[in-house]
Amino acid sequence: MASSEALAEAWREYYRQARTQDPRFPSARDFLNQDLAEALGRMIPADATVLEVGCGSGDLLAALPNRKRAGVDPMPEAINEARVRHPDIAFTEGDARSPGLGQFDAVICDRLCHSVLDVRELLFGLAERLAPGGRIFLTTFNYLWEVPTRMAERLGWKLPAPTSNWFSESDFHNLFEMTDLEVVRYDDRLMMPLDVPGLAPALNRYLVKLPGWNLLSLYRIYVLRRRGPGLLRPRSATVSVVVPARNEAGNIAAAAERTPAMGGQTELIYVEGGSSDGTWARIQEVVAQYQGPLRLSAYQQTGKGKGDAVRLGFSRARGDLLMILDADLTVPPEELPVFYDSAVRGLGDYLQGTRLVYPMEAEAMRFFNKLGNIAFSRLFSHLLSQPIKDTLCGTKVIWRKDYERLAAGRAYFGDFDPFGDFDLIFGAARLNLKLCEIPIRYRDRVYGETNIQRWKHGWLLLKMSAIAARKLRYV
Repeated sequence: MASSEALAEAWREYYRQARTQDPRFPSARDFLNQDLAEALGRMIPADATVLEVGCGSGDLLAALPNRKRAGVDPMPEAINEARVRHPDIAFTEGDARSPGLGQFDAVICDRLCHSVLDVRELLFGLAERLAPGGRIFLTTFNYLWEVPTRMAERLGWKLPAPTSNWFSESDFHNLFEMTDLEVVRYDDRLMMPLDVPGLAPALNRYLVKLPGWNLLSLYRIYVLRRRGPGLLRPRSATVSVVVPARNEAGNIAAAAERTPAMGGQTELIYVEGGSSDGTWARIQEVVAQYQGPLRLSAYQQTGKGKGDAVRLGFSRARGDLLMILDADLTVPPEELPVFYDSAVRGLGDYLQGTRLVYPMEAEAMRFFNKLGNIAFSRLFSHLLSQPIKDTLCGTKVIWRKDYERLAAGRAYFGDFDPFGDFDLIFGAARLNLKLCEIPIRYRDRVYGETNIQRWKHGWLLLKMSAIAARKLRYV
């Protein structure tokens, strides 16, 4: 077996040859590189600062639309070429732990894990370059492609590579555990790395994304975030609780009385629209008479739907952490501190309740509504590449800074969601936010009737699923 020094030199020589020699059939290499650039261009938020570790000639960085981009590579000849080819990008000779690099919102590491001698140390170095809330975009070859790759090398279709690291999915997860990283999402890509009209789009855009078939993908992009003590946020974070209310007059006082004070300051924001039972008058009475620890305010929406009410409430909110509490109080307000604690501990960037874990009270959710929730949870777990059990639970929590970025990019999906649930879920997924579901005990209504129309709204959810498939999953 070659020594570590000899293996490292063999890989340096391989990269030198790869810079100057094309394989016999370069179309597969070029197709892969183009696919990766397009995928990262969608996955990395446009406002993110970007660093690529092992940047080579810098072509991948140059293909991204981000304003601030930087690259680092240990090979001086690669850095010199990159500076000539892309003078608008900052390039540094070194590695992820070189001093003076700074921290970035997105750190790209493209297939470098297959050639370095110590992947654990590589991951530690990548994590050091992350700004608060930053993400690592780690690309890896599927180990099942090792044999086809070696065959291509023997046939002269690919430049022969030195001994490589080939890891299974469980190997990667073990390495992530060791380095205090966790997977936010992943994207399996390319079943056919060639531009065959008709066949390649069908295999690479659709079939490779389906369960089971993804085992044949050529490569995967892992989106990783740091976890542990580095994620702790100040316990003094302020909170805004938005209460959308339509025909909920009997619940208005209870919402204020039962919502606990959290963090440095808690405000409760009522947003009323289109009620016929005196809800707005009752809100005004409660706000005027309230003597408790919360800061109360109220607004009337001019648009329609819960989604419009949530947007209005969030636009008026002053807290660091934004929460939604449905005015029917079927999710008890007393459980909101659990969401606050989970958020400040960094367990998730976007949190929501799930009603489908604990037993429900007899009339809390009708049978067909529950079946629909279960079906859509399975569908959306697939579409989002993150597990999500209860898409329609009204209790949702997001940091205001993340919501502002979500709102700024809302045009990507369009104005499609009258509920507001999927506007937040899809937007959070596009920003690579970590979803965290918190089991809650779902209660019967004590006043009023549900505003959900199961068949009409179920059809709307199917249309939203199609949007998510087209914009998030099958791209």
